[in-house]
Amino acid sequence: MTSHPGSRTSSYIAAGNHSGDTALVGDRVGHWYFASGVDVAGCGRTIVALGDSITDGHGATTDRDDRWTDVLAARLPAGSGLSLVNHGIGGNRVLRDGLGPNALARLDRDVLAQAGVRYLIVLEGVNDLGVLTRDHPVSAAEHAALVAELEQGYRQIVARAHAHGIKVIGATILPDGGSAYYHPGTAGEADRLAVNAWIRTSGVFDAVVDFDAVMRDPADPARLAAAFDSGDGLHPSAKGYARMGQAIPLALFR
Repeated sequence: MTSHPGSRTSSYIAAGNHSGDTALVGDRVGHWYFASGVDVAGCGRTIVALGDSITDGHGATTDRDDRWTDVLAARLPAGSGLSLVNHGIGGNRVLRDGLGPNALARLDRDVLAQAGVRYLIVLEGVNDLGVLTRDHPVSAAEHAALVAELEQGYRQIVARAHAHGIKVIGATILPDGGSAYYHPGTAGEADRLAVNAWIRTSGVFDAVVDFDAVMRDPADPARLAAAFDSGDGLHPSAKGYARMGQAIPLALFR
């Protein structure tokens, strides 16, 4: 059965036929069940947001539609034919499976097979970096290998998307220095900085959105700014998601 445990949007479960009801009834649950997607007629150009829990919206407000993807979607010009598909999965990684299939494995289903895709925003990598040292330290060689593997993973995503005429926008990885879940040390932060520098300067992506620059604490760049932190040092708050959604230039989609 399809399900979305982190939907941050309510569903209602009721017995019988309620299709004619003017108000929702039944037992309220904070998950989505059964529906795996919605196609909307008249949306000729689709933006897909491929990501992890930060794209899925962990830290957003239930039933308020205030994920960064919601903020961006609300800014899209009326009549432009643009629509946005949120394909964030909590715990997702670029290279290896976690709570769901890795980004490379699900690219065909979640991006290339979607109707009318013209743009792809990739915000992935914090879980790859965090899992590496979450349980124990690793060698300098293992740190370097992960950074190199992430770069190759991004290259594959871009190459496969380009083969389908899709413009790919890379997003830098947000600071997570305050995360008690990943508790990244100096070496982990160096990995994040190296990956972000590559995203910004490699020229592999067609464009870059620098979420790191707009979300970090100026006094401690390894951490989210307090005003944008949901409280766990890893996921943005609703205010942080608003900041992210406003930071994406609409000119990228013209």
